Amino acid sequence: MFVRTKMTTNPFTISPDSTIPDAHEIMTKHNVKRLPVVKNGVLVGVVSREDIAQASPSKATSFSVGELTYLLARTKIKTVMKKNPVTIGPDALLEEAAIMMRSNEVGFLPVVENGKLVGIITESNIFDAFIELLGFKEPGTRLTIEADDMPGVMANLAGIFAEHGANITSVAVYRGSTGKCAVVVATQSYNTEDIEKSIESHGFKIIYKLQNR
Repeated sequence: MFVRTKMTTNPFTISPDSTIPDAHEIMTKHNVKRLPVVKNGVLVGVVSREDIAQASPSKATSFSVGELTYLLARTKIKTVMKKNPVTIGPDALLEEAAIMMRSNEVGFLPVVENGKLVGIITESNIFDAFIELLGFKEPGTRLTIEADDMPGVMANLAGIFAEHGANITSVAVYRGSTGKCAVVVATQSYNTEDIEKSIESHGFKIIYKLQNR
């Protein structure tokens, strides 16, 4: 699955010459934590609520409310934003985006194509794709099967489902450190008793069963 299929297009942005109150208003109104900073369509930075908080005077300051308001109104985003943010292209895989977020400890990535900002990809987008990819919300049955981590296992399991005329809608494999793996197979069928018996007769062990209706 590619970034462009899950990214948010036309994200809220802000100009580097806008002020802290401008950014705060956009973030509050649209309930967003970060804004790409864009000038003439080109990404020049990222500003977050944390950046704004760090740039704002402490509550212990001796400034009056009027003086604070004046200072914030004159503070430009370009002075508090993070420059040269980590970005990703729309044709990158979601797995690449997830790894980049984890490696750089960021919650979102601006998506840039031909030098222009075309969207953003967030942790929530990644989570949604993960749920969709594994078919957690799809109606049917999901069987978690313990198997030896060796060649031919997937072919054997697929053959069992095919023998019973069951359509496999998603597959995930979780590898352990003991030579065993957990294979999660989802099918649209609710009547899986015969499939389960066949699976176990082939030496596999069903360790969990979940049905979504």
